[in-house]
Amino acid sequence: MSSTQEERPEDQEEKEEEEQLQLSEPRSPAPAEEPTPPNVTVCADSAPGSLFYWLKDRCLGRGLYVDPARDNYKTMTSLYSSIHPADSVNLSTRTHGAVFNLEYSPDGSVLTVACEQTEVLLFDPVSSKHIKTLSEAHEDCVNNIRFLDNRMFATCSDDTTIALWDLRKLNTKVCTLHGHTSWVKNIEFDTNTRLLVTSGFDGNVIIWDTNRCTEDGCPHKKFFHTRFLMRMRLTPDCSKMLISTSSGYLLILHDLDLTKSLEVGSYPILRARRTASTSDVTTSPTSSDSRPSSSPCHHSDLGSLFEKHTSRASQREGNSPRNSLEVLTPEVPGERDRGNCITSLQLHPKGWATLLRCSSNTDDQEWTCVYEFQEGAPVRPISPRCSLRLTHYIEEANVGRGYIKELCFSPDGRMIASPHGYGIRLLGFDSQCSELVDCMPKEAGNLQEIRSLYSHKDVVLTTKFSPTHCQIASGCLSGRVSLYQPKF
Repeated sequence: MSSTQEERPEDQEEKEEEEQLQLSEPRSPAPAEEPTPPNVTVCADSAPGSLFYWLKDRCLGRGLYVDPARDNYKTMTSLYSSIHPADSVNLSTRTHGAVFNLEYSPDGSVLTVACEQTEVLLFDPVSSKHIKTLSEAHEDCVNNIRFLDNRMFATCSDDTTIALWDLRKLNTKVCTLHGHTSWVKNIEFDTNTRLLVTSGFDGNVIIWDTNRCTEDGCPHKKFFHTRFLMRMRLTPDCSKMLISTSSGYLLILHDLDLTKSLEVGSYPILRARRTASTSDVTTSPTSSDSRPSSSPCHHSDLGSLFEKHTSRASQREGNSPRNSLEVLTPEVPGERDRGNCITSLQLHPKGWATLLRCSSNTDDQEWTCVYEFQEGAPVRPISPRCSLRLTHYIEEANVGRGYIKELCFSPDGRMIASPHGYGIRLLGFDSQCSELVDCMPKEAGNLQEIRSLYSHKDVVLTTKFSPTHCQIASGCLSGRVSLYQPKF
């Protein structure tokens, strides 16, 4: 008998064992066997269950397949559980005053600090060394800093101007931009078109074309105007603009086109919705980068504007037109029967959600709230496909009344750094710092406190994650800048 004939009984026994195991275990389809979901037509890309929605859900982690590379972020995020105050920079408040804003360069090599007394400070965040002070960056408080790339950055001020700077030549400004008539509080930048977008307490959103920048400035135009404007942000893909107001409204411009100018009445208002009742009390600005104080005014201004243009918008057919406006009153826990002011507005780095810091008009409560951009069928053909849904929230310490506290997302969007009294709190959507799409609650729930960090002797006004290093920076009312990083 040959050797091959001797092995056949054994081979047959192995095959029988494998078949028995396959029968006893539940079968799971292999990825190759499901290239597309069943009963999906490519043409119906707007309906749930379509190929478009299936691909989008897969990318967001809601579908069958999850990108394994996302798990690598968990290792980085876990480092923050061992983070401690690493170093602090104490400079005399006689020269630069309170710290209103912190901003890292995209490569993480420079940390810039916007100060109350006309100054901008630059640090090396790795060595904690002070690099340079721009002692007369502006003629009034410096409110916000935004990097255009690794060498160019812009600053804005209560002196109503925006300044462009080059890290290679900090002795002089590249140029000064004039166009606002009141305090300029916010700067955004579209990297694709290189358009600079600014907003101020004059209610104006202005577009600046940095492609045609000269020593005399940049061509600019008024893009949008609304009363009680507080903060303005662009989503990462620049498809939406969000504007918060001191009267508790949140405005969303959908299908954004920055090349058009929007005067009052030239844009369709798609939907005005209230998710919580508010009082007829709004606020108006009073002092530098402090929260506007209460003054009587009516919420009906935006409401009447909605009613005025609803009939015009209702005549449109098909999808939402460009720059369609949605007016929302975000739900705030504990504020159902009172007005609130949206003082800080940030966006998730992947564009999944928006982060708001809200305070009551009576100044006795503050909340940090997360709202998901919720996909769904439009209410009417002209309505936008997105609306906001409150998913997480937490009550904040009611310390430092009258000052705006700027909070932020981590670079991967798993954590939130929030000023909390004389320190900061690291918050997560759950105790494991999971991504938002992986722990979406059916009803709004509490943000989880991961860690509290205290190294200041005054109220913390702003905080920022480094985009490249495991580091957090914070700044307080007395001018102290603190850095936090892990200790091994």
